Amino acid sequence: MGKKANVIILAGFLGSGKTTLLKQLLAYEKEHNHKTAVLMNEIGKVSIDSDSVPEDVPLKELLNGCICCSLSDQLEKQLWGLCKENELDTLIIEATGVAHPIDVLDACLSPYLIDDLQISGIISIMDAPRWLNRESMNVQARMLMLEQVKHADYIVWNKTSGLTEKEKQLLMNDSTRLNEGIPSVLTDFSKVEISQLFSLTVKKRSEHQSVSADKLKVKTFVYSFKGPVNKELFENWLRHVPSSIYRIKGYIQFKNQIHLFQYSYGLPTYEKELMKMPLRLVFIGEDLNPDQLTRGLNEVESESN
Repeated sequence: MGKKANVIILAGFLGSGKTTLLKQLLAYEKEHNHKTAVLMNEIGKVSIDSDSVPEDVPLKELLNGCICCSLSDQLEKQLWGLCKENELDTLIIEATGVAHPIDVLDACLSPYLIDDLQISGIISIMDAPRWLNRESMNVQARMLMLEQVKHADYIVWNKTSGLTEKEKQLLMNDSTRLNEGIPSVLTDFSKVEISQLFSLTVKKRSEHQSVSADKLKVKTFVYSFKGPVNKELFENWLRHVPSSIYRIKGYIQFKNQIHLFQYSYGLPTYEKELMKMPLRLVFIGEDLNPDQLTRGLNEVESESN
């Protein structure tokens, strides 16, 4: 198995400064002789920011849609292509400003990519004046900005030079209130200590262990099956999984048929898979208990045989 590429997800509302931070990340990577690739997502049909990526940096673009909804399948294919075509140290995803960070993370954790990628963290770049005046925005926009703060592993409060000390304190209070323990910084032009962003790197994954470091707000966990299981026993176990699990995806075998399994907001779906795929599930959520999940699925396996 080759080395894994660290994935950094740049989240943040439209115009918050994601591309400005991307340029700094790429300069840092070049200075350290790291092989880096970029995946950029634009809602429109034409890419606006791709010119900011140097020609020697592998780049793929997803246009005319959002990678967390209509383009999620294409994202997996593009990530797979970047991994197979390049031996990467780092892969940076600049999501569209209307993307939910958890959905972007979910799309990155494809069963095809478990052996190629490890999630370093979600960096949310927030337009500070817009955040302070968010009550003037529509409900959907306010909720999205809230989620971008809540699920970040590092918060960049950008465009703060014109703010009062009281307003700056409000930003830091919001960081603590919504996402306690996560580092945040007040800045302009998205200037941050870049090395801090790379300190979020996850621990090396081993079988039946969590793949996230303690610093990550959202945890991931991988479980590998030894063989087929009984569908009724599995679904009975599934009914009791904690609500803190946002997503489950991967491949599971019932009798002689392998299925692509996906679980979101309490609803499971199964799709027959014609190819022989590794039998493993990826879990995404908060406060995951790997030991408890492992015990439960071990019981499903043992009782199936």
